[in-house]
Amino acid sequence: MRFPWLILLYVFFPFITFAQNGTISGIVLNSESKKPISHASVFLSNSAVGTATNENGSFYLSDIRPGQYTLVVSILGYEQYNKVILVGHEPIKLNIELAQKAMMLREVVITSSEDWKRNYEKFRKAFIGTDENAKNCIVINPHILNITYNSTKRVLLADGDEFLIVENRALGYRIKYLLTEFKIDEISNIVSWESKYIFEDLPGSESQKKKWHDKREEAYYGSQMHFFRSLYTDKLTQDGFKIYHMYRYRNPDKPDEDIIRQKIQMYKTERRIDSANFWIGLANLSKWSHESLAQPALFSWEIMTNSEQPGVYTLHFTNYLYVVYTKKTDDVYNRDIYRPLDMPNYAVSVLTLGAPFALFDSNGILIQNAPLVEGTWAMNRLSELLPVDYIPDQK
Repeated sequence: MRFPWLILLYVFFPFITFAQNGTISGIVLNSESKKPISHASVFLSNSAVGTATNENGSFYLSDIRPGQYTLVVSILGYEQYNKVILVGHEPIKLNIELAQKAMMLREVVITSSEDWKRNYEKFRKAFIGTDENAKNCIVINPHILNITYNSTKRVLLADGDEFLIVENRALGYRIKYLLTEFKIDEISNIVSWESKYIFEDLPGSESQKKKWHDKREEAYYGSQMHFFRSLYTDKLTQDGFKIYHMYRYRNPDKPDEDIIRQKIQMYKTERRIDSANFWIGLANLSKWSHESLAQPALFSWEIMTNSEQPGVYTLHFTNYLYVVYTKKTDDVYNRDIYRPLDMPNYAVSVLTLGAPFALFDSNGILIQNAPLVEGTWAMNRLSELLPVDYIPDQK
């Protein structure tokens, strides 16, 4: 009899299913000469899956958790290759051609060493974070960054032509970033970036790995990834989440944030202290004049449906989605996050859709029309980041 252990498992544990992870293989060529390109980095962005092409330009990625990923191929001197791939159980084979990058002269911006350090600290706080984990994040090669600051527009820009390497010694990861764009707009108070990145495990002793494991679990539970995985498996209540429709109305007494900042800066420059204090008082007002939650809590099926693609789901809701995680508290005061008087100080995040719907995959990752996020999740930075294929302990 072939595979008797399989038959025994199905007899005694009929609920067990055997998931098969996916594979991606291929060859990377020069688009003009058609010659193979060796030593190119090939990885699935935001995951722990990556390799380099061999002397024949070939690569092979295996044991990939099903879901939607961006495949990235990068090597100095060539245009970066990006392809969105839906990984299932069937092998994927690709022929990839890279075009040589045209030489472009970068504008030379002369700054002092003190200016660069000051701008770098702004970048580091916004990109990595300021929490306890962030204190254990080490940027190995910060000087590969091109950083500029426009004092008139109060905008900081950063990018890099090679991998920015960060060691997160709180979670035990080395993360390599291809940072194509990073922006801090101090007037609108918005931080945005575009990057592709891959995770590698740091070496460590067994006791150190145990500490990293515990910190990774702590970062996962209650995270946005955890929420979306709980949503499509219909385990919100079991996993500690509650969701509500939220209603908000703008405070007519509070001007836009950029106007407030401009006024404060102008009156401080002119040393008109009373006028500056008046606008500082307006800045301390809540953005909202009325907020409330619709009762009762929502079910998963009220905000989520299957899409036409297997393993991809549609998120849809009206107004705002209020997400409560009841297994963690949030002691950071945020005047713009509503909390009912009878609700404990649970971790709260508020989602706002900028399109009729958003898409997320079975890894719990938003892949299209990501909503604006406020509250607990908005505070998360690199210091809390986990790879999309992270698998927590089953509890």
